[in-house]
Amino acid sequence: MTAFHTHNIDNERLPAGLQNGVVAIGNFDGLHLGHRTIIEKTLVIARENNHPSILLCFDPHPRTWFNPQNPVYLLTPPDMKSALAASLGISAMAVHTFDEAFSSLSAEDFVVKILIEKLRAKHVVTGEDFHFGKKRQGTPQFLMETGKTHGFAVTLMPACKDESGKVISSSRIRKHLEDGNVAEANALLGYPYQIAGTVIVGQKIGRTLRFPTANLALPVDVRLKHGIYAVRVKRENGERFDGVASFGRRPTFDNGRVLFETYLFDFNDDLYGEKITIELYHRQRDEEKFESSRELVAQMEIDRQTARQFFSNLDLQG
Repeated sequence: MTAFHTHNIDNERLPAGLQNGVVAIGNFDGLHLGHRTIIEKTLVIARENNHPSILLCFDPHPRTWFNPQNPVYLLTPPDMKSALAASLGISAMAVHTFDEAFSSLSAEDFVVKILIEKLRAKHVVTGEDFHFGKKRQGTPQFLMETGKTHGFAVTLMPACKDESGKVISSSRIRKHLEDGNVAEANALLGYPYQIAGTVIVGQKIGRTLRFPTANLALPVDVRLKHGIYAVRVKRENGERFDGVASFGRRPTFDNGRVLFETYLFDFNDDLYGEKITIELYHRQRDEEKFESSRELVAQMEIDRQTARQFFSNLDLQG
């Protein structure tokens, strides 16, 4: 099997071995359960016809480009999206920059210049509400008609809904995370919400309190609600540790820059400069300001025991 790669197609075609494939089109932020229906259909068609499977995505998110003062809170930054796509069995990801020139493409030019010339698509799979081209003039019906003209098939997938009948969407998941509803967000994602980054040197306050932490500075567009979380941490070497994390400004001390600070259970190594991935499972409480470091340490001990008990119960559930 050819190794998964992400290809920027601004100024070049996909490599020959990835052309003539089944192309799934969308932003796919989060690669959540709703996206999985499109991806699963793409993979089935690709296997049946011995074609590569391609995700066509856009960067930045179109809503961010049109409204840069209010950037979209990305559930899966580019590297994470690529890793998730590869884990699902997708052959490769094609990314086109969403800029002035791209946003000005007519619907016909999008089909010809992107789908035909750069991807040589044999089959396109997307949501039944997909619109494209300048001012969203390209409709699903137009895509199907032009597909017949240019020699590619089109499959339109209905929106995937949860048990309550609501459409599963990236916007719903973002809202859950902004409100601190991690369990609800995870249920729609189909996996624990993740953040990743390189561990930086902090003020080492946690070390003085006997709770040394691995600190990450998250992207500015992250709108995860501040608070205390039960988390699982994965190192680059594959080791995994349970832990408890604080996301916020440390109001007891300096009310400073926003950091994600994680205390790992049963861990004594050095993580500085290492890239780690953190899975969020449960939000335990709000961030609080304490009158003294002694009060804070007492609460941190409660937080640690609460998180340990949470994971103990989770593991018993299988």
